[in-house]
Amino acid sequence: MANAYSSRGPRRGARYRAYTPGPDPLAPPPDLTKAVRAIANDVMTGYSAQQALREYLRRGGQGLEGYDDLMARLAERRQAMLSQHNLTGTLRDVQKLLDEAVLAERGQLARDVEMDDLDRSMREMTLDNLPDSPAAAVSELGEYEWASGEAREKFDQIKDLLGREILDQRFAGMKGALENATDEDRAAVAEMLRDLNVLLGKHRAGMAADADFEEFMAKHGHQFPENPKNIDELAELLAQRSAAAQRMLNSMTEEQRRELMELAAQAFGSEELMNLVSELDANLRGIRPDLDWTSGEQFSGDDPLGLGDASRAMRDIGRMDQLADTLSGARPGDIDLDDIADLLGEDAATNAQMLKDLERALRDSGLLNKGESGSLQLSPRAMRMLGKALLDDAAQHLSSREGQRDTRLAGQTGEATGGTRPWEFGDTQPWDTTRTITNAIQRTVAEGGSAANFAGDLAGGVRIQVGDIEVVETEARTRNAVALLVDTSFSMAMEGRWMPMKQTALALHHLMSTQFRGDELTLIGFGLYAQTLSIEELTGLPPIQEKGTNLHHALLLAEQFFTRHPGLDPTLLIVTDGEPTSMLTEWGEAHFNWPTDRITLARTIDALDSVTKRGARITFFRLADDPGLIALLDAMANRSGANVVAPDLDELGGAVVGEYLRGWF
Repeated sequence: MANAYSSRGPRRGARYRAYTPGPDPLAPPPDLTKAVRAIANDVMTGYSAQQALREYLRRGGQGLEGYDDLMARLAERRQAMLSQHNLTGTLRDVQKLLDEAVLAERGQLARDVEMDDLDRSMREMTLDNLPDSPAAAVSELGEYEWASGEAREKFDQIKDLLGREILDQRFAGMKGALENATDEDRAAVAEMLRDLNVLLGKHRAGMAADADFEEFMAKHGHQFPENPKNIDELAELLAQRSAAAQRMLNSMTEEQRRELMELAAQAFGSEELMNLVSELDANLRGIRPDLDWTSGEQFSGDDPLGLGDASRAMRDIGRMDQLADTLSGARPGDIDLDDIADLLGEDAATNAQMLKDLERALRDSGLLNKGESGSLQLSPRAMRMLGKALLDDAAQHLSSREGQRDTRLAGQTGEATGGTRPWEFGDTQPWDTTRTITNAIQRTVAEGGSAANFAGDLAGGVRIQVGDIEVVETEARTRNAVALLVDTSFSMAMEGRWMPMKQTALALHHLMSTQFRGDELTLIGFGLYAQTLSIEELTGLPPIQEKGTNLHHALLLAEQFFTRHPGLDPTLLIVTDGEPTSMLTEWGEAHFNWPTDRITLARTIDALDSVTKRGARITFFRLADDPGLIALLDAMANRSGANVVAPDLDELGGAVVGEYLRGWF
């Protein structure tokens, strides 16, 4: 069989690269509708939009972990490190090497038959009387003349181990680099430390120049795999490690700390290393005194850590604490994704990136705008999106109510009569499709001159012209002036009615502003006083802990609204959970009394009578089952011919929208 690819030339080989975790490039964009609704719900409970956004990112959504979840993972990992490890690794390693050296020496003494008996006895006495403290034992054996070459090698490893562990606390990779180090290697390290202290001392005094840093790196740069770009980066890198080493010391017991310091003085067989490291720590602490040099941790596990590993664990714990502080403020721009990946894994970093992308999408979409004060606010677009979602919810409850009224009305200004008429400029009624196409066909045939040409005339399709169009004929409908009075007393917030009240107002506002533009709506909130509110003001209105349900004042404002729209049919919708306990006095102040007094009740009834005389269609929505409230609203309804509806909170929106639509039928 011929090669199917022979005419195309050689195929290029497939290229592969390592998989990099991250967001699915084929995943749909985040659903901002759910995010906006969650944020708006918090706004309606009293949060600012900025706070609501922060809380949403902390909780997470759309299958994403929030910042609180990441903080919980950090806390869990932090606790796991503390409960898994302890800080005795270096001390245990020293003790093990010491035991091996003494054992090897005892074996050599037993085998060496040529050794003088007195010399053997003195050596054995020295080994038998070694102190229990590893540091004291190492110090006492410092001048001991080892008979065993193996024992001497083990003892020298103790000093070498201490030096490498101390350097490993402060310099990356130093422990491995100095394994089996020669005297020249140790001398090079000591020289680097002396030069480093000179450089940092000048930097601390504000006298270091770029040339000093460049000269140092040219000489010792190979010992800094992080490749710092300037002296500030170098100082920051070393200061973080030095502070972690100090916190590790603080985390040890007093006995462990004393043992370690005594052993450290013998690192590499001299005190010079420890002196140079102490000078380095002093310089770094002077440069960065703001770092945490004083705290400690309580390690309680069984896995021992050496000095270098313990200091790295302390650095990781410090990074976790710093990252947790950043996450607690939910400031996405400040979050270091590399830190999250390093401490929690790539999946957590991917999750954090998606949260950052979600926040950016919310801001860039225009759903959250900056107000005049610079704080975030729900934009008009967000309000429309939220209103539509709430109206859809209300419609679901509405469809289950008696009558099953349809809210999907497209802004008609009347009801269909069953007839049609020619379209005129400015008409918004829907087309009568059958009549319009029939007119177009008849005109096309007529222009052809005979019925014989009918098929040919229609071969190119039917083209509709303006004169062919007929629209559904409608009868004029009376327009409504709707006053929605919502109780904003503190009991509404205390009993969980605050958000359903606002959601109801949003749903009604969206319905009227998009589908019934000919109607007028006013929103009036009443607590100790009443006030006319825009939908934005009502949405962001925080609950205020004040007494009073001033239905009297609210009815006065509704009366003024109806007066401004004399040609519209008045509709009054009142949402409340309490009896009127406040009224507006002649001098414009609120009078509060609980329980309701006769004067407040009389003034409220007078205001209700005034609205009733206008022929207003009135509905009370009772949100509480207090017997006094039930009796009062029933009496007021009987007096004014109003309806009383007692919906569940999740049905309030559907009930209010349904009562409004009742004026259409």
